[in-house]
Amino acid sequence: MFKLSPIIKPEDLTWINQDEEIVLIDASAGSKARYDEQHLTGALFADVNEDLANIGDFAVGGRHPLPTSEQFSTVLQKLGITKDSHVIVYDDKNGGNAAARLWWMLRAIGHEKVQVIDGGFQAAVKAGFPITNKVEVPKSVGKYEVSAWALPLSTIDEVETVAQTADHIVIDVRDANRFAGLTEPIDTVAGHIPGATNIPFTENLTADGRFLSPDLLKEKYTAALGEIKPENVIVHCGSGITACHTLLAMDYAGLSIPKLYVGSWSEWSRNNKEMVLLNN
Repeated sequence: MFKLSPIIKPEDLTWINQDEEIVLIDASAGSKARYDEQHLTGALFADVNEDLANIGDFAVGGRHPLPTSEQFSTVLQKLGITKDSHVIVYDDKNGGNAAARLWWMLRAIGHEKVQVIDGGFQAAVKAGFPITNKVEVPKSVGKYEVSAWALPLSTIDEVETVAQTADHIVIDVRDANRFAGLTEPIDTVAGHIPGATNIPFTENLTADGRFLSPDLLKEKYTAALGEIKPENVIVHCGSGITACHTLLAMDYAGLSIPKLYVGSWSEWSRNNKEMVLLNN
């Protein structure tokens, strides 16, 4: 059975505006002003905070908890996405973190036809995809019924139970300095979850911000996971956004999509949990 690659190369985008099923989404985090100034022609804007999260108490679910099924259903209808849509998503960070979050959310409701543009906005423009500043109008569609998230999720309690056991691995994808507790630009405490392994998401990328080949990614993560069963792999970051980049990379490599700990460090560090800090 044919499986659509989760990554689409910017050089392969020339046909998309001729396909009625395509819905192009700009998910650039905090970049609505840039979107208004210029975006890929035909792209609609998905706001990371308002559309891809249900923000409340950071101690309960972290800085970017998942929206409810009803909330996400409303977002999909607003963006003109149906169950037949082929969704192509990008953001303006070469790594594609926010784009990966929307990719994961769609895959988690069973939507298979979704891809992330390799290299994002900049790479698409460089490849010659047209840009515009005009107001885009979404297709008028009916409600997209969303049920429970079907991809595996982890909780703060599970992470606390298994992080230091030999048969599980908890991967923290934040940069090495944040993991080590040397710096923390966003959350209130610098450090990491005891037992976690640091594999920065940037290691999924080449120097120019493109994903490594599926073969290289498979080699990298197969070596890192060793004999750990796929269902015992948990991935987190600061707030459940960047972790999706590594989930995307692993899917691109042909590996099982691990559990996502959405609350991540932003939840863990606000709940009086054991932490590895710089001065420990």
